[in-house]
Amino acid sequence: MNYSAQQSDCVFCLLAKGTVRDEDEFCYAINDLYPVTEHHTLVIPKRHVPDFFDLHQWEITAIHTMLVTVKNKLEELDNSITGFNVGVNVGKDAGQSVFHSHVHLIPRRYEDTNKTTNNPLGGIRWAIPKR
Repeated sequence: MNYSAQQSDCVFCLLAKGTVRDEDEFCYAINDLYPVTEHHTLVIPKRHVPDFFDLHQWEITAIHTMLVTVKNKLEELDNSITGFNVGVNVGKDAGQSVFHSHVHLIPRRYEDTNKTTNNPLGGIRWAIPKR
């Protein structure tokens, strides 16, 4: 099996090596081009797979390991980070805009929610006003 199978018209498959922050055999991490918060990161499998649910278990394990690695590095880099949202959009109607599976790691900070209520209830759905 080719674990790095790529698609010629996929922006994640064509990604320039210089933009990769971390990588292993099965996945890599990059900064999100349209970040919700500072240091918003994408963890992407190297194999072109449009749907997260079609990933192999070893790819999911590698993605999880990369998420933990990046999380730890971000906490060392930025002591204002007090939490994270982890998310996957599967399908157009769920908000997926690049059809190469990827996982969002979104750093959160105290009071980055609605300043009036300072209530993160509902997670990312209500996390960032006007986003």
